[in-house]
Amino acid sequence: LFTCNLMKLSGSLSTFTAGPWGQVCAGNPSNKIRGTDRYGCGHYGTPRVGGRKHLGVDVICRDGSTVYAPFSGVIGGRVNPYRAGKNAINNGILLSGSGFCIHMFYIKPVRYSGRIKKGQKIGVMLTMQSVYPGITSHVHVQNCNRLNPTCNL
Repeated sequence: LFTCNLMKLSGSLSTFTAGPWGQVCAGNPSNKIRGTDRYGCGHYGTPRVGGRKHLGVDVICRDGSTVYAPFSGVIGGRVNPYRAGKNAINNGILLSGSGFCIHMFYIKPVRYSGRIKKGQKIGVMLTMQSVYPGITSHVHVQNCNRLNPTCNL
């Protein structure tokens, strides 16, 4: 909890010094990051089960909402957040361009390849509540190099 609250402080500062990326999800124009819920915290670096570290950020997004390309680039294929199971939300894409490379999880993309422009619809938020009841639904955004993407939001 302390780690998440500390990360919230740094996350709130990023809204004043907004990064180069555009809005990720309809209804969340400031790309607000998921705080603490019964499943953990959505900020980069927060602890996970088994001593792992959260290597992305969870941008709040209601189930069924439109998801947008945060920058112009190329959709480079499907990426899955899980090796197996959790099929209702086991989907995402690789997006690269404009000097960035990210994975976006928990979305049903409009397509798995091709060019896309910043702000263009890239997909729809999957039904996260069907797998994790009570979680704050979100799009997980993770840099391909696993460095902290928060400053770009």
